[in-house]
Amino acid sequence: MQALLGNFALILFVLMVVTGIVWFADVFFLAKQRRARADAALAEYDARAARLSADGVKADAATAGGRADLQARLLKQPAWIEYSGSFFPVIALVFCLRSFLYEPFKIPSASMVPTLLVGDLILVNKFTYGIRLPIINKKIIDMNDPQRGDVMVFKYPKDLTVDYIKRVVGVPGDKIVYKNKRLTVNGEEISYKPLPDYLDEENLAYYKQWQENLTGVEHKILTDDRAPNFVPNPDAFPHHELCTYNADGFACTVPPGEYFMMGDNRDNSLDSRYWGFVPDQNIVGRAFFVWMNLGNLKRIGAFK
Repeated sequence: MQALLGNFALILFVLMVVTGIVWFADVFFLAKQRRARADAALAEYDARAARLSADGVKADAATAGGRADLQARLLKQPAWIEYSGSFFPVIALVFCLRSFLYEPFKIPSASMVPTLLVGDLILVNKFTYGIRLPIINKKIIDMNDPQRGDVMVFKYPKDLTVDYIKRVVGVPGDKIVYKNKRLTVNGEEISYKPLPDYLDEENLAYYKQWQENLTGVEHKILTDDRAPNFVPNPDAFPHHELCTYNADGFACTVPPGEYFMMGDNRDNSLDSRYWGFVPDQNIVGRAFFVWMNLGNLKRIGAFK
């Protein structure tokens, strides 16, 4: 699957830092300087008014209004400070929400059909697998580990600037066998219930649809009888020696601290079969909810 999002987190972080510095400088320094200049100017204004009064010139309403206008003008924030102060709390709130709680993504390709469709806008839980520092994605608090069947967003191992989404089919230590388009996990054959064929309306093609029970997690997958059983041209990825490939499929043993990922659209997904395992440090979060699809409002809701 292609990139779900670019460097928006980095952009938000930079904006938050810049507006935060301006806000901090204004609260603790610039505002005090404006107040000091205003007090000096108003004192001079009052002294001049007092001299005029001593000379018999009576202050009128316009003079009083002039003082108020002068005070407001001297204390008014410059536009760049005013806008920074207004945007800083909003940017900080958005940055914290999407860094530590929930982050939105858009599905750009068909590798997770029929679970997720192109154009689905999804939410990803950022804390269920542990709290990570934004930008560098370093885990600082351990929580839950990914489980087989989870739909997970992660940094693509070949390009960490790109986010991918796939389903976890193997956790550390698992022996994964994919033969004739059927999964076996640790010697246990995964059960498949046939469903009505799936119509790809964009390409006007039908695909086999199955209810897969992945060690207790039931979800739908697609297979294409026209696609071969073997994996063509897999990469020489890290730990590739733990995988063997043949004409019927492949077998892999998942190394410690890493995960084996596959798309639900099994014959239309570039996943761990091709580019290898996903290290724990690449994990972004667990996808769990479609909050909008502009072309199909019925898509809104939770998914497995």
